[in-house]
Amino acid sequence: MKAKNTNSKKVLQSALTMIVLFVSFIGNAQLKGGHILGAMGLQSGTQAPENTLSVYIPAYIYTANCLRNGDGDKIGNPDLTMFITGVGANYVSDFKILGANYGATILLAGASNTIQGSYIDSKSNFAFTDMYVQPIQLGWHNKKADFVFSYQMYIPTGKYELGGSENSGLGMFMNEISAGTTLFFNDKKTFHFSALAAYEINGKKKDTDIKTGDIFSLEGGLGKTFYCMNAEKTAPKGILNAGLIYYLQYKVSDDKIPVGSIIIEPDKDHVTALGAEVNYFHIGSMTQAGFRWVSELGAVNRFQGNTFFITLAHVFSLKKK
Repeated sequence: MKAKNTNSKKVLQSALTMIVLFVSFIGNAQLKGGHILGAMGLQSGTQAPENTLSVYIPAYIYTANCLRNGDGDKIGNPDLTMFITGVGANYVSDFKILGANYGATILLAGASNTIQGSYIDSKSNFAFTDMYVQPIQLGWHNKKADFVFSYQMYIPTGKYELGGSENSGLGMFMNEISAGTTLFFNDKKTFHFSALAAYEINGKKKDTDIKTGDIFSLEGGLGKTFYCMNAEKTAPKGILNAGLIYYLQYKVSDDKIPVGSIIIEPDKDHVTALGAEVNYFHIGSMTQAGFRWVSELGAVNRFQGNTFFITLAHVFSLKKK
């Protein structure tokens, strides 16, 4: 009888130990939002010219080189590379709302190794991911500054299953509002600084009560525009934009992760990053190519690594001839 009681105590102690470890594990975890850092850089507060349709192919690569805890200390060396690509379109009309040009954007993309959170296995094959739709985009243009305001949503079209190893989406509907400006320091608008702020509100994950906290992001850069002249030096054949870029992101409200009757609220994460951008627009062919590299620093409760963003685009003019 005594041996039986001893075995029961051991089983109970093992179960309690597993629960404590699980709660500790979840308590340090962080859930990711849909906002893709590095998608905006130089002139992030400027809308594209009116009466244009831009069709673009983005390539986003994120390589995580370490995992940092709540004190910012390195606690892991992950071998993780997230990749996203697809096809998108941005339309800007001459229709005015409050003096601003109305526009809209859509992106259909696929992703591999989608990062769900700081401690979640993110190894997955390339598959259709969540859809990005921006139904409201307003842009103002002044002599010394441009301004933008937009509403966008991330629709959970990618595969998601709680604890699944082949997830390509985040399994939640996400709403986001953003506003920004590009300031010009000379009359030719060739020297500029930009900042675009975004606030993301996340819904509950599919078939769960798990909820990612709200997220604030800020992106922009300080750059210079150069006009590349033709052989006769009578007109520009291309426009080159280059400069330094940055981003930062803060979890504003706690993640909420139910574990039985307990709701775990992990410490909020944040990260900052600095890098460079160069992009070139060829006027004759109306095509553009851009490259951004951003290196993260000061990460807390999340991965830290490098972001690479490559964009190829063709611009169609919709002006009436």
